[in-house]
Amino acid sequence: MKLTLVTGVTGLVVLLVIVELLRRRQLREKYAILWLVVGLVIIPLALFPWLLDDVAGALGVASGVSLVLFLGIVFLLLVCVHLSWEVSRLEEETRTIAEDLALLRTEVRADRERGWGDDVRPVSDADARAGDPT
Repeated sequence: MKLTLVTGVTGLVVLLVIVELLRRRQLREKYAILWLVVGLVIIPLALFPWLLDDVAGALGVASGVSLVLFLGIVFLLLVCVHLSWEVSRLEEETRTIAEDLALLRTEVRADRERGWGDDVRPVSDADARAGDPT
């Protein structure tokens, strides 16, 4: 009974934390959906723990606990692979942006050395945010 209560509370806490992170815009929706599903799976398993044993038996797994551990490891492995893919993609994008910025700085430097654009004042961050073209 105690484990059922702890599991149910854990499921509710997961849901509440994910909703709060979404509300504060600290977690993107595509990741929140994944974790909301996890929370929504935990709660019924807490309320009806015998379901896990029935599913494990139907799949030919010795016990529900073994099934949960296996599925948890597979789930975490998939999350790690996905996050590695995201990091690789963002790393490539950052490298491309850095290269573009370096090329632009080189062009600006070369233009200034030729005397072009001497009368143009640099745009500050505040001007850029305000949309001030001068």
